[in-house]
Amino acid sequence: MSRNGKLATDLVQKLERDIVTGVLKPGDKLDERSLSERFGVSRTPVREALQTLAGSGLVATMPRRGTIVASITVADLIEMFEVMAELEAMCARLAARRMARADIEKLIALGNECGTLQEHADADAYYEANVNFHEVIYAGCRNSFLERQTKNVRNRLAPYRRLQLHRPGRVKKSNAEHSEILDAISNGDAERAGRLMHQHVAVQGEALNDLLAIVPRGYLEPLAS
Repeated sequence: MSRNGKLATDLVQKLERDIVTGVLKPGDKLDERSLSERFGVSRTPVREALQTLAGSGLVATMPRRGTIVASITVADLIEMFEVMAELEAMCARLAARRMARADIEKLIALGNECGTLQEHADADAYYEANVNFHEVIYAGCRNSFLERQTKNVRNRLAPYRRLQLHRPGRVKKSNAEHSEILDAISNGDAERAGRLMHQHVAVQGEALNDLLAIVPRGYLEPLAS
């Protein structure tokens, strides 16, 4: 891989993380010059990184606006959450069968961290710990293709999953669900782990209506409004 190619790969990972953690939000402009100055690289790897992110749907090029963090239609949002729930359920089922004890101990530690953050009612800090909790389960499924696909969809939905935690009572409920999922994985109960994870991730009915009610206007494409 060329030097520019390696720099572009590193930039993709950094920008994905910025989107996942809410540093960059749907509608935010991604200017090549600003990104080049921020990361101390030429515009070539920045351009390549943005092209890669565009291919995954995380960014979009808009007339007269340039490249921005992509928004989404309501229909796409519903469909992506449906797929996300199935992918994470599969990860949890396989993790319950395949996760090493050392990884389970790591998951327990992250579960405890989520519990501590829940007490502080800090949804943003909780979300970052939540991401780490889920990623240990992705890795624990011991299927690298599934892990990559799950992360790809997760990254696309990251701004919306983050917003979910700002719904009243959601952080507390999420933490309780983590405890149940952790218990199922620790005991090797694959079917229960998958079922609980699906319920944890799926957004339907009132939960969907509540999410849409708090989504800022710029997060959704005008067609969906």
